[in-house]
Amino acid sequence: MKRKMLLLLLPILLYPQVYVLEVKGTIDMGLAYFFERQIPHLNQAGGDVIILDIDTFGGRVDAATMMKNALLNSEMPTIAFINTKAISAGSLISLACDTIVMRSGATMGATTVVDISSNKAGEKAQSYMREEMAATAESKGRNPDIAKAMVDESIDIDTLIVAEGDTLFLDDVEGAKPGKLLTLRTSTALKYGMADYQMNSLDEILDHFGYAQHDLVKVKPSWSEVIVRFLTDPIVSSLLMTIGFLGIIFEIQSPGWGVPGSVGLLALALFFSTSLIANLASVTEVLFLIAGIILLGIEAFVIPGFGVVGIVGIVLMIYAMFTMLLPVAPTPTDINSALWGLSIAVIGGLFGLWFMIKRMLRTKAWGRISLDTSETRTEGYSGSIGLEDYLGKTGVAITKLRPAGTALIDGKRLDVVTTGDYIEKETEIVIRRIDGNRIVVDKNN
Repeated sequence: MKRKMLLLLLPILLYPQVYVLEVKGTIDMGLAYFFERQIPHLNQAGGDVIILDIDTFGGRVDAATMMKNALLNSEMPTIAFINTKAISAGSLISLACDTIVMRSGATMGATTVVDISSNKAGEKAQSYMREEMAATAESKGRNPDIAKAMVDESIDIDTLIVAEGDTLFLDDVEGAKPGKLLTLRTSTALKYGMADYQMNSLDEILDHFGYAQHDLVKVKPSWSEVIVRFLTDPIVSSLLMTIGFLGIIFEIQSPGWGVPGSVGLLALALFFSTSLIANLASVTEVLFLIAGIILLGIEAFVIPGFGVVGIVGIVLMIYAMFTMLLPVAPTPTDINSALWGLSIAVIGGLFGLWFMIKRMLRTKAWGRISLDTSETRTEGYSGSIGLEDYLGKTGVAITKLRPAGTALIDGKRLDVVTTGDYIEKETEIVIRRIDGNRIVVDKNN
């Protein structure tokens, strides 16, 4: 047994591992769950260090918090290489690393929580982020006041006591005074202890820390994780919702079930399945979606027209999508952002439907299957296929009319419809109106 374990560990012993994880683009829940899975796995596999290659404007606060927790729980040393920028949620992830390296001209900070419209969130969200940044900085021996000033522009930092008891004045730091949000460039981050080194490449970091001869492993998401990240991106997920709404709304306007409804359901299926994989959606929300789809199916295939069942189905689907956009413990900002995202999807769907119909009516293909002129009765046209002679005649309902059914008139079975009343079988009826192929009847009183 010991011999087998030695053989398994031999590659790590001979080739020490340096792991590199990229934090680029939007910080989303797909990336957060990738971190939660990979960092414990890398610690278990063994290695020397985890290096984060960071270049981001930020993203979801809950996702960044999950990534921060995974980094703080890492037994392996972690290095944040701020390769251009670590803005907003990116600065929280950077502060969670043991060592921060910034390249020349890089920036870190501006961590105020904003909603989907880029407006500053409420005090509840800001208070949480202030203390989250301060606690993370403090856990790594960095100044918590500077970390809080990255979130709250009202914080005043006159002086800072740094290593060896030196007192530095922060007059040269934009954002150290009230009214200005703190963002640090490389030189000031180094000066005030929020970064440890300035290096301009990954190779330079490896040389400096003695990892140049180590086996470099770039840990990347699998193709399935890449797809999930792409589909859970806020822009793409909103687009999927819009397509879903567009398909369902267009399907409601036509009888039966066809391509628009199928495309809409496929978009919603992608939206929910990827969200479920990334733990953005719960089983309850998926059950609400399935219930909504079933009700829409009943409305399309079983019940003629469109009524309460279809409306309830749409409401259930909207509710499921809305709750999926919310984190586990939503703040007023999260709720507002979810409402905005849902509103954009609904409005986008309605606008897309209007635009599609308007464009379709102008196409040559539509002209080949529809008439652009009306055929009036004065010009000799008639759509009643010779039913005018039945007007005023009486007969007997041979089925229940509710409101449609069958009647026997002059010894001939005809499909008829009432003006809205329910008529029992064997009731004598009279034809009141002929509308094309539609025979409208009433009780013969």
